[in-house]
Amino acid sequence: MATDSPALSAGLRGTPVVPGLAFGPALVARAEVPTEAVARFGDGGFADEEATLAAYDAAVEQVSSGFTAKASAASGAAAEVLTASAGLARDKGLRSAVRKALRGGDDLLAAVHAAVEQFVGVFTSMGGLMAERATDLRDIERRLVARIVGEAEPGVPNPERPSIVVAEDLAPADTAGLDPEVVLALVTERGGPTSHTAIIARQLGIPCVVGAAGVMALDAGRPLLVDGTAGTVQVDPDPAEAERLVAADQESRAALATWSGPGATANGQPVKLLANVADGPSASGSADAPVEGVGLFRTELCFLNRAEEPSVEEQADIYESVLAPFKGIGHVVVRTLDAGSDKPVAFATHEGEENPALGVRGLRLSFDNPGLLERQLDAIALAAERSGTETWVMAPMVATVAEARDFAAAVRGRGLKAGVMVEVPSAALLAPRMLEVVDFMSIGTNDLTQYTMAADRMATDLAHLTDPWQPAVLQLIAITAEAGRQAGKSVGVCGEAAADPLLACALVGMGVTSLSMAAAAVRPVGARLGATTSEQCEDVAEAALGADDPVAGRAAVLEILGG
Repeated sequence: MATDSPALSAGLRGTPVVPGLAFGPALVARAEVPTEAVARFGDGGFADEEATLAAYDAAVEQVSSGFTAKASAASGAAAEVLTASAGLARDKGLRSAVRKALRGGDDLLAAVHAAVEQFVGVFTSMGGLMAERATDLRDIERRLVARIVGEAEPGVPNPERPSIVVAEDLAPADTAGLDPEVVLALVTERGGPTSHTAIIARQLGIPCVVGAAGVMALDAGRPLLVDGTAGTVQVDPDPAEAERLVAADQESRAALATWSGPGATANGQPVKLLANVADGPSASGSADAPVEGVGLFRTELCFLNRAEEPSVEEQADIYESVLAPFKGIGHVVVRTLDAGSDKPVAFATHEGEENPALGVRGLRLSFDNPGLLERQLDAIALAAERSGTETWVMAPMVATVAEARDFAAAVRGRGLKAGVMVEVPSAALLAPRMLEVVDFMSIGTNDLTQYTMAADRMATDLAHLTDPWQPAVLQLIAITAEAGRQAGKSVGVCGEAAADPLLACALVGMGVTSLSMAAAAVRPVGARLGATTSEQCEDVAEAALGADDPVAGRAAVLEILGG
């Protein structure tokens, strides 16, 4: 074995995503198509361009069908990203780029690579959420190449024993197919706290650290101790000590499974814990968790594969399937279409924008197409009437008081409660005035962090900036929460930050009244809050806000709460 670098000997550090300790051998995923198979295939020997494209189309169908099949067997975030990947594999623009490269003299494999790199360049230059698709595209390329040359699609191998999966990055299909029974933890060299890997790891409840530079230098089978709370990866730890620490962590996590709600601090201050859902099945599953309703129903995820806008009646049927399971449990917050950026919806999204993350997305789609929003609000109102469930409606990407006022009038005109998302920093800074015209606000920390820090969440070198523990982001959250307290109105958090038990305590200390997250995260957050007084929450909020950086903030909060 080669001598370790000083970084490996000292252990590695990344961005913590899912809390928990895990000890086991590294399963290093370097999933590439065998070079000998590619060499054997050569140029494919196709008769003409049409025969070459036919081979490409056949591979696309196989890859896309594979994503779709995995999506149908998954739910929640996993199903969402797999469905999006299926659509990306079938993208007509990608096919056109392949055809153009073929006409330029490339063989099929070279044409696929050129087309993918063209779109990777476009998405990467857009930054923001669109840059997330670069990982997905390269995964699609590997799968297409495998199908074309007659090999099985690459991916994370099934562990023969419980292991810690180590990878440069993980594509949606890899992460969504992981078995928590044998995958003890995830560690990636790239990615940030809002990457697909992070989101799905939260749903599966697998301890996860992302952005751990240097982790790919590890040998397969190397013993690792992963701390998903501190964001550390210890190489070759003392086995007895590692097993003791993991056993204590598992005992602590087992105790969490008995937490049954409702959300409150140790001294009885109520905190609504809500679920993030995407469709009827995920809503039904979440209704069985100890939640008091839904804090985020992402309506656009129902329509990613729809070429045409569904009718009001059809939309109402879909929305009712989400609302109905929560009748008598609590309210459901429905977010109007957040199409655009990384969630293109054919019947709504503008094409050809230079930077979709800063372009016409969310509520802005209604500015030149008001009927789109009007019909969706009609459908939501109809679903609310049918289901009998208390329904709140909020708009994404609201930047001005005028936008908030006009949206609220449209929602209230249908007898529903109106709110807006705080994703654009201007909404946080204007929170007191926004709350004069809306009934509630919900903070989307993923986008708020990105826009506040001007950092692409997929840039590994900037992962420390896309961390919701950034003091500047927390300052904006505190401003918004205080505005809610002054106005006597609800201010919730529905971004990934809500699923972090430590950060949840700080958010409550700032005045946040509800936290919405994947159902799998509810019990750890609820148990942590239940062991923390409201005064301690205020103390940790002050510590996090006063820290110089996320690492210092986490350390200060851990010290106050005793680990």
